[in-house]
Amino acid sequence: MPSSSSAFVFGLTAAALAAVGLLGYQAQATVPVALAKPQASTSPSAIVSKAPRGTVSPDVPPAGSGVGERVVYSTGGNRVWLVGARNEVTRSFRVTPGSVDPAPGVYRVTSRSNSVVGTDGVPIEHVVRFADVDGVAVGFSAAVGKTSEETDPGVRTGGIREAREDGTAMWEFATIGAQVAVIP
Repeated sequence: MPSSSSAFVFGLTAAALAAVGLLGYQAQATVPVALAKPQASTSPSAIVSKAPRGTVSPDVPPAGSGVGERVVYSTGGNRVWLVGARNEVTRSFRVTPGSVDPAPGVYRVTSRSNSVVGTDGVPIEHVVRFADVDGVAVGFSAAVGKTSEETDPGVRTGGIREAREDGTAMWEFATIGAQVAVIP
């Protein structure tokens, strides 16, 4: 009898593993393309429409920047909005862009680093990366012990610098997978 019960248990285990494998495959096959591979992209999956000029307010999410919880970054206005799930601005602040800008579109936060040295040699903290442009990582960060200042145009950097208080707020808000809408 022991051999037949162990064969029965083995059969049930094999069937269960096959079922879990099939369900895992089906789940993977139905993941939206934008979430399938957590990597930065120079060709975002969704394009954000241009925000109307002259109507930018730090208290209101820019028109055409999407809906729901997200980070909105205006490359032309050098401003960031942290927008909550109910489409309310929880924080807005000015930033100093690097020499490389991402194309307008919707991205996802792909990596974070608490403390590193930027491509320009400046120690930075609370790095939140969301794009890659021609091999240059693009993300938000705060310089340690310095205020936000113009970057050296001779250095290709995707670091979007923010004040340290704003960097802390970004760090807490934009975790891996968080949406980042880049607008002109």
